[in-house]
Amino acid sequence: MWREFKNFIMTGNVIDLAVAVILASAVGMVVNGFVTDIMMPIVGNFANDVDFADLKIILSPANIAADGTVLKPENAIMYGKWVNSIINLVIVGFVLFVIVKAYNKTKKPIAPAAPSGPTEIDLLKEIRDALKK
Repeated sequence: MWREFKNFIMTGNVIDLAVAVILASAVGMVVNGFVTDIMMPIVGNFANDVDFADLKIILSPANIAADGTVLKPENAIMYGKWVNSIINLVIVGFVLFVIVKAYNKTKKPIAPAAPSGPTEIDLLKEIRDALKK
């Protein structure tokens, strides 16, 4: 059983999948940083200096004691972070689209099959029909 597992793990497909997952997580971090640190400040600048990550709907405010300690944290719907996630998804989708499109251009188009001539049987049928005339 151990040998079969070792053979399975060492096949090219599993190794390729592992490399793809690791690379995808790294690309995800880069895209997330791009969205959070570059795109959203630009969008926020055009949206009247709004920081989308801080947008929320407070369902119940935090209870704070007189000494400043939080007795009960606030309960809020953080829809600004969700907007960041949507923009992140759109950018990742666009990058994947560009990568797949570039990959498809590198593939050689399948050459159409050469037209085949008549087979021996077809030729013999033609000869037979010609002799009958």
